[in-house]
Amino acid sequence: MTWTFDTNKPIYLQIVERLKLEIVAQELAAGDKLPSVRDLAQTAGVNPNTIQRALSELENQKLVYSRRTSGRFVTEDQELIDLLRQELSQTILQSFVDRMTQLGHKEQELPQLLSRYIKEAHHDTTDI
Repeated sequence: MTWTFDTNKPIYLQIVERLKLEIVAQELAAGDKLPSVRDLAQTAGVNPNTIQRALSELENQKLVYSRRTSGRFVTEDQELIDLLRQELSQTILQSFVDRMTQLGHKEQELPQLLSRYIKEAHHDTTDI
């Protein structure tokens, strides 16, 4: 199954973002070996050079490291992973607040709206 990409943003950056999300969500755990460039390219439906560029970027950010002849691995630096999770959370929260205020909500209303939504969403899943 191929991944879906936004044509308005470089594909390698979208791959970087996806792999970062997989790391902070622990779908790719600290110390996990990444699939080969060829396997990732086939899964994503992109050129191996695009994957190589994305992985190089992740290496530059210290989220991935290479072991000669063994492949690439997710960093074992849990502090770095936690910091990334916090940064991504802040970005998502800022986007949420911006969108809700564009809809006319006051920031003071947001905790109650979010709390109500979570309760309703949780209630809906427990009824299944």
